[in-house]
This record gives sequence, C-alpha cells and structure tokens, in this order.
Amino acid sequence: MGRVRVRQFQQQLDIPCRGRGLYDITADVRRLVRESGIETGMLNLFVRHTSCSLIVQENADPAVLRDMEAFMARLVPDGDPMFLHRDEGPDDMPAHIRMALTNVSLNIPVMRGAPALGVWQAVYLYEHRTHALRRHVIVHVCGEG
Repeated sequence: MGRVRVRQFQQQLDIPCRGRGLYDITADVRRLVRESGIETGMLNLFVRHTSCSLIVQENADPAVLRDMEAFMARLVPDGDPMFLHRDEGPDDMPAHIRMALTNVSLNIPVMRGAPALGVWQAVYLYEHRTHALRRHVIVHVCGEG
C-alpha cells in the first residue's frame, strides 16, 4: 500500500468590519481551501481577538442573523452596570462575554477540495464591538492533496 503524504497550508484572512454584526467569510474560506490543493482533510479557523468570534449559521434567511443579534443584545446588553470593565466603552465587556458564549475556532472537514458545509450553512465572523475594526482569522488546512 502507498504511503500517504499529509500536507499543510496556512494563511491569514484580514476582515474589515464596519461594526457589530455577522460577516459572511465563506467565499474567502472556500477560496483558501481550494488554493491549498488539499482534497481530503480538516480545516481549522481561529480568530485572533477577544471581542469577536466565529460561527457556522444559516445563510438563506437574513432574519436568522438579525434574530441572533437581537438575542445577544437581550442576553448581554451594552452598558450593563454590572460590568466593571469598560476601558473601551459600554460595548467592551459585553463583547468579551459574547465571544466567550460563541467560538474562537471552528473545525470543518474538507471533502473533494472544499469545506464540507451543508447547503444552508455559511461561516461568519461575528463582530461584537460597535465600531469599525480590522479582524484576523488564521486559516489552517491539513490533509491529503
């Protein structure tokens, strides 16, 4: 039987965010997996910040994204007097809590040279701060090509 050679690919995505919200990064992720040349393996995404996160969510109905934000706003409101950490404004500590409730990394199988997402799934960077920021996501693909 032949020896399997495992390859790795790593690149950083730079994502400009206009403020709080969900930013669909699926096309960029698909492009990088394609560029990796890996056909079968594992994709890992890691966001390098403590006030934004990564989620897989429905991509068909925009109401899903609005409802996610409405839920988070009710669960972790800006300016809550309970929070002591307000160094960067009333959204500072709520952004950290929102990040802790979601994910800083995702693992997605790679099949036939593409992320094995379901028909209605997309990858989103979920920005929890209210002002514009540039975010960085490490894309690491490991597998056979």
